[in-house]
Amino acid sequence: MRLNTIKPSEGSKFARRRVGRGMGSGLGKTAGRGHKGQSSRSGGFHKVGFEGGQMPLHRRLPKRGFTSLTRRYIATVRLGQIHRLGLDEVDLLVLIHAGIIPTLSQGARIVNTGEITRAVTIRGVGVSATAKAAIEAAGGKVEA
Repeated sequence: MRLNTIKPSEGSKFARRRVGRGMGSGLGKTAGRGHKGQSSRSGGFHKVGFEGGQMPLHRRLPKRGFTSLTRRYIATVRLGQIHRLGLDEVDLLVLIHAGIIPTLSQGARIVNTGEITRAVTIRGVGVSATAKAAIEAAGGKVEA
């Protein structure tokens, strides 16, 4: 392959429409703008969402919901994922480095999904009551 032989694939590029070049072109006379009205004039322009003076839809509908910019991002971790790690001690950094939770996570919570049969020490991670019972039944412990 040579750089001087590279072309776009067949049919991917179209010649631009030349409007106002006579009736034979199919885009003569009004040049595809229709008859009369604001959009047929030069400089004719509507704002996005403009409805001819009627109250636009985005202003008719009520505002709803709220996304907090300061909310902490807490990731969810399953017991089965902790078991598959094969480590004796688990904390937030271990979960991030293992790729179980995203790097932007500011905290994590372990839920009782899956099984754990190995003794594991959990540090600095939230644990649900049933997950804590399962970890302690396997011989592990949960530290704050």
